[in-house]
Amino acid sequence: MKSYTLVSPCFFGMEKMLAREIKELGFEIVKTEDGRVTYKTGEDGIAKANMWLRCAERVHLKIAEFEAKTFDELFENTKRIDWSRYIPYEAEFPVSKASSIKSKLYSTTHIQSIVKKAIVDSLKAKYMERGLLKECKEKYPIYVFIHKDIVTLYIDTTGDALHKRGYRERANKAPIRETLAAGIVDLTPWKPGRILVDPMCGSGTMLIEAAMKAINMAPGMNREFISEKWRTIDKKIWWDVRKDAYEKINEDVDFKIYGYDIDEETIEIAKENAEIAGVDKYIEFNVLDATKFKSDEEYGFIITNPPYGERLEDKESVQMLYRNLGKAFFRLRNWSYYLITSYDEFEKEFGKQADKKRKLYNGMLKTNLYQYIGPKPPRK
Repeated sequence: MKSYTLVSPCFFGMEKMLAREIKELGFEIVKTEDGRVTYKTGEDGIAKANMWLRCAERVHLKIAEFEAKTFDELFENTKRIDWSRYIPYEAEFPVSKASSIKSKLYSTTHIQSIVKKAIVDSLKAKYMERGLLKECKEKYPIYVFIHKDIVTLYIDTTGDALHKRGYRERANKAPIRETLAAGIVDLTPWKPGRILVDPMCGSGTMLIEAAMKAINMAPGMNREFISEKWRTIDKKIWWDVRKDAYEKINEDVDFKIYGYDIDEETIEIAKENAEIAGVDKYIEFNVLDATKFKSDEEYGFIITNPPYGERLEDKESVQMLYRNLGKAFFRLRNWSYYLITSYDEFEKEFGKQADKKRKLYNGMLKTNLYQYIGPKPPRK
């Protein structure tokens, strides 16, 4: 039986949630480090990881790791690998990305060129080709990561990044990435049956991710992955993993969650996205100014992604918004609320210090998730 070492990159701050997801899939964690988790899987691991991971950006197949301080060392060590084990005859293998941190080899274009030439030489020797190596079939993108002169070579199994679930055909300005939204929901104790509101829902991403998780819908179920076309993975594996994902959806979960936004067109976009995702019956969207939000419910959750100063608004309007949000949310005495923003003085403007604060990155933008944790409702 084949076994794989896989590496999934994620946004900084999401490693713990990603590692938990990987363990829940039954995979063995090898290493958790800043922005990535390494793990071992069986033959169906590539398909399962791509289908089910909510917080990962990609699933990389790890090929090799070695030290290289010169381009000669990079070339020879790369050429020494039996690439025919991974890349079949006439397959395409672009060196799609290279990155280098604190290493003697720092020119990414040169790194890509050297790695490509080394793989070509390795495959030509194995396939006994003297002329040009044809690349006309399925694609195996190569990724090169160099850190402190240690080179790691991967093949990307995902294609379009995992945050591209396939449901967000339209978006408002500066939407939160789906993988980050899923991680934020995971950081809260919300469960179906409890009230959940996003009063600044934008494209609806936070609530769509919450609903998908609540009914156990695999985030990759409605999209394709580059490795589905690989000759090196039995097509039946993909068929079985996708069939299993459909069978695991639990549509009998009875709950309703609520999204509001001040802009009517944005609400229409959110409704469309929820319908495409297949969770529209669980989410009610309406037009409302977040600072006017109120509820007769004694307990509930707010999870939201308000405008950041760096992204959308001028500083004064952001400060005013946060003050007014504070006034509105404090009226909900027993509610819990979770807000993500890059604004450093958020607590001062909001009017209350958070119970917990977690550093997260939205791409390269440093943000904090401010967590205000209300009391648990009494048991029924």
